[in-house]
Amino acid sequence: MTPSEKFLSKIGLHEKPEATNDTTSNAENSRRSFLKKSTLGGLALGGFLFAPLEDTLAHSTSKVNRYSAPSDLKITDMRYATVMNTTGRCTIIRIDTNQGIYGYGEVRDGADWRYALFLKSRIMGMNPCSVEQIFKRIKQFGFHGRQGGGVCAVEMALWDLTGKAYNTPAYQLLGGKYRDSVRLYADTPEEEDPKKFVAKLKDRLEVKGFTFLKMDLGIELIKNIPGTLVNSNFEDVGRQWNNAPMTYGSKEHPFTQVQITDKGIEEMAKYVAQVRDVIGFEVPLASDHFGHFDMNNAIRLGRGLEHYRLAWMEDLIPWHFMDQLKEITSAIETPTLTGEDIYLKEDFIKLVDMHAVDMIHPDLATSGGLLETKKIGDYAEEKGVAMAMHFAGTPVSFMANVHCAAATQNFVALEHHSLDMPYWSDYVKTKDGKPLFEKGFAHVPDSPGLGIELNDDVLKQHLDPDNKNYFAPTPEWDSARSWDRLWS
Repeated sequence: MTPSEKFLSKIGLHEKPEATNDTTSNAENSRRSFLKKSTLGGLALGGFLFAPLEDTLAHSTSKVNRYSAPSDLKITDMRYATVMNTTGRCTIIRIDTNQGIYGYGEVRDGADWRYALFLKSRIMGMNPCSVEQIFKRIKQFGFHGRQGGGVCAVEMALWDLTGKAYNTPAYQLLGGKYRDSVRLYADTPEEEDPKKFVAKLKDRLEVKGFTFLKMDLGIELIKNIPGTLVNSNFEDVGRQWNNAPMTYGSKEHPFTQVQITDKGIEEMAKYVAQVRDVIGFEVPLASDHFGHFDMNNAIRLGRGLEHYRLAWMEDLIPWHFMDQLKEITSAIETPTLTGEDIYLKEDFIKLVDMHAVDMIHPDLATSGGLLETKKIGDYAEEKGVAMAMHFAGTPVSFMANVHCAAATQNFVALEHHSLDMPYWSDYVKTKDGKPLFEKGFAHVPDSPGLGIELNDDVLKQHLDPDNKNYFAPTPEWDSARSWDRLWS
């Protein structure tokens, strides 16, 4: 075999002639086959035969999608856009690199976009595939509640970017998946009229196909019924979401001195009874947003609702009153749950070790992102505690949750908070062409990274009216202006 034939054979262009007795025919067939393949992307046969081998190989593989050279990746920019969601403002960030690939993350719903942009100067020039190294560098700048949103947004974007660099789904980078679809639970905001509320629930079950429901069940529902609450003449229990200083909404539960009377508990039980009459007992039904009252009233309410076998009672009191949560958990049969405002694994470990709650409920956009949330779930699993996941953002954070849930064995269900927002799913396009979710289950994609791209046209229609920025350059955040090390 000539040197040229050896080279053609190596790159797959040399073909053996078909078996025949006609020598002339064999030669002609071989010549025709070669001539068909004698141009690689427009490179003429003569040029390619006499070019240096490395130039020929470079040209012949120029159209091969090699994705990136991950070890040479560097972060070059972070940009953002803030859109409106059912829970308010949600910021999507994009981390760019020197190789043209990028990753998307999301700041926790209701949090300030600056929580993420503040971190840009701390990560510029770093390799985005060094996810844990970057996370350890920036995690000091997060905290509980929405203040963890910036760190988590960056962490999400890094996994999206790393998955694209290695051409693998994010869940695979976490160790692989336990499930091909992720069960969702449908959040359902409360209605004063039980009939309207029941109609919403029926829509979620019969039309949207969900198999797990959650209802808001707060003392706001009974505030206008005489004889149901104590101290409501001073504390306006209808202002749960007001955070102005010294208001009911800003007071932690033990300090409001609001109590629920026996009549109040009966009225709340009637509300749940109407729901159970419609959906039956086969469907899991969780509850949330009870209002601000203390441990003793939480126990009384929990006992008053035990007949209805709620899947859990969520955030009865603030999560950091762990001793009191343990007393509630010990006193009632209904499972207790908390965690959506906890940042990092350490306080989840305390909750689990104390047996303060029956289930944990991290919000990945606060708890530390994909890997930290998987660590939280894995620790809880070892202690016999299940994990549901809180979520109330856009499809970007949703898909980060889906990958984490797929990779965590003790996972129960993931919240979907935007079923009444018709364009929510249109914020993104899936790379595999499948819908984000169907009949109460999210698809776990096999596409690289998080498996989505943004739908620019739809996002631009729903930008924050006070901030129309859409992934514009952010050079003002390029330079760090402080000494951040926590030790000397």
